[in-house]
Amino acid sequence: MSEILTKSRARNIFYGGSLFFVAIFGVLSFHSHRYVVNTSTAGMPLTEAVVLGKHVWERHSCINCHTLHGEGAYFAPELGNVMSRWGTLDDPETAYEILDGWMKSQPSGVEGRRQMPYFELTEEEMRGLAEFLRWADQTDTQGWPPNDAG
Repeated sequence: MSEILTKSRARNIFYGGSLFFVAIFGVLSFHSHRYVVNTSTAGMPLTEAVVLGKHVWERHSCINCHTLHGEGAYFAPELGNVMSRWGTLDDPETAYEILDGWMKSQPSGVEGRRQMPYFELTEEEMRGLAEFLRWADQTDTQGWPPNDAG
């Protein structure tokens, strides 16, 4: 039995198996990268306005209350598909106007309701936030969230 699996053969099996799994890892990494770039990215280009909107989103910690594609807190509504729900996905000006009106009306002061704080955003920041939400809405989330309201 000892002559069947010698040290040399064991070493060759180890190195061969290691090379095989490194090659498989490389192929799967390449496939994953291609899939993300070609399939599961946004259908809208990443513009300066979208980047500004993302910075506004992060600076004001919107994710502490809202979810974006299921990530974040569940205190306030899901915003990953808000532009589709509002019917403004293809109209940046209307998206800005509705978001601006909504943000300026907060907090609503309705007793017993969750209240969104008032944020003093410039017009440029508000347009950027609207563009970021439009961009996020066009990301292929493969059916997530499972319903319109998140």
